[in-house]
Amino acid sequence: MQLKYDFDKIIDRSSTHTRAIDEIPIPNATVNKAFTKIPMWIADMNFETVPSIPREIIKRTEHPLYGYFNLPDEYFDAIINWQSKNNGVKLQKENIGYENGVLGGVVAVANISGASGSDILIHKPTYLGFTKSLKNSGFNLVHSPLYIDSDGIWRMDYEDMETKIKEKNIHTAVFCNPHNPAGRAWTKEEIEKAYEIYKKYDVTVIEDCIWSDLVINDNKFTPAQSINEDAKMRTVSFYAPSKTFNLAGLVGAYHIVYNKTLSDKLLKQSSLCYYNKPNVLSVSALIGGYNEEGHEWMCELRQALSNNVNYVYDYINEHFDGVKLQLPEATYLVYLDVSKWLQKHNMTLDELLNLGVNYGIIWQDGRDFLNPDTIRLNLALPHSLVKDAMDRLDKYVFNAN
Repeated sequence: MQLKYDFDKIIDRSSTHTRAIDEIPIPNATVNKAFTKIPMWIADMNFETVPSIPREIIKRTEHPLYGYFNLPDEYFDAIINWQSKNNGVKLQKENIGYENGVLGGVVAVANISGASGSDILIHKPTYLGFTKSLKNSGFNLVHSPLYIDSDGIWRMDYEDMETKIKEKNIHTAVFCNPHNPAGRAWTKEEIEKAYEIYKKYDVTVIEDCIWSDLVINDNKFTPAQSINEDAKMRTVSFYAPSKTFNLAGLVGAYHIVYNKTLSDKLLKQSSLCYYNKPNVLSVSALIGGYNEEGHEWMCELRQALSNNVNYVYDYINEHFDGVKLQLPEATYLVYLDVSKWLQKHNMTLDELLNLGVNYGIIWQDGRDFLNPDTIRLNLALPHSLVKDAMDRLDKYVFNAN
């Protein structure tokens, strides 16, 4: 199918102070001058965003004043319409609150749900942003490991979740939906089982839905707040246009809360240090993305990402003996288990990571997500660069003579 938007265009980002290009996350690793960098680490897309976003931003910048402002009705209407169209969620303005970012919101809910030093249940592998922000804020993370079943699918271990919640008297949990880095778009039945446990032990749930727009291969996102009334009332859900449209540099997210007591506490918490104020251009960007053109662009983006993910999944399974991965249902990330390859080739993960960087593959150490001998790969690139990356990994890294 011919796409209206160009996801194959290679864009020079070298003069934009872009972390994905300027940084190498592997300590002391260097790129051979004969090879260009292919950025495959931080969750940043190398596609032009939907044209309606810069149009909306430019329109706002044409007014020469950028002082204090209130969130306009257009902002709330855009979120209400987007959530209704994409997720079947019915919202009122009072259910929505601005957040500078998902992680700040996660910490704010943790603060109102439990005292500093209390335990929070979270699945492993764990997004490193959760690890850093919650630990830095004085919370103790209790990890419930996901496991891979006989069909190669990441699953929750409900028995382990319940045991840890009960034994440690846990009353706060982080639920990453869809999951980063595993790439699971949890089904309604899976979410229901988890929430039976949360309800039984009166656990407040922090749901991170930042990847909810990026379900791929015809998979479906199910908001936890939609499964039943109890889940709706015990959950604070966080969304953002930043992953969908690559707007992380603009800052801006939002929460959805139906429980007024939770909402009041959260708004009070975020007001205490006066940090949670919107950027005028991030508001314009959300309005520019959350419309019909943005929806059309997002649907085509899903096709481009599905194409990349499927290509890499097939390529690695066919060519890289000893490297395992699961086919993601959401995100643009794949999470590689290289333990057998390392054992076979008598190499350490650090040596492998450095070898990849030497040939321009800027990938991410999977230990950042608390799993040994793993690597995370970002596939939000023009398809030609994805093919180039697989070719280099084939010739110079995994199958080098």
